[in-house]
Amino acid sequence: MGTKEVRQFFLERSLPDPVFELSDSGATVDLASKTLGVEPGLIAKTLAFKLKDRNILIVMSGNCRIDNKKFKQYFGIKAKMLEHDEVSDITGHPVGGLTPFGLKNGLEIYLDISIKEFKFVYPAAGSKTAALKISPSLMQELTDAIWVDICQ
Repeated sequence: MGTKEVRQFFLERSLPDPVFELSDSGATVDLASKTLGVEPGLIAKTLAFKLKDRNILIVMSGNCRIDNKKFKQYFGIKAKMLEHDEVSDITGHPVGGLTPFGLKNGLEIYLDISIKEFKFVYPAAGSKTAALKISPSLMQELTDAIWVDICQ
C-alpha cells in the first residue's frame, strides 16, 4: 500500500495522477514545508484517531493542532491518536505519508476548516517522499469528508 494506491484512487475517478516525488523527506510538516518551499500552513497534515467504535482521519493545516476541548465536544470522547504501527495496518499508509486518498479500509474523513482558507494544500501521498497538490474543496468532494472546527 502507499503511493501506488493514491495514484490509483485518482485514476479510477478519471482524474490526472497528481502525485509527485519529493527531493527530500516530507515526513513532518517542517520537512515537507522546507522541501516544497511553502509555508507550513499549506501542508495538509493527516492524523488518525481512535474513537469508541471506529477510527477516523482528520486533515488540518500544518501549523494547527487539535483543540482537545473542541474534539471532545464534537466526538464525545477524548482525542486518542492511533499508535504508529496501527496507522499503517488500518490505513495502508505509513505515518509521515498518511493521506485521505487510496485507503486500505474505508474511514470517515474530517477536514478542519483551517485548510479552507487556502486555494491549494499539499497532503502526503502514501509515503514520506511523495505529495500532491489539491484544493480543499476537491479533497472534500473526493473523500466525502465532513468539515469540522476542531483545531487551535
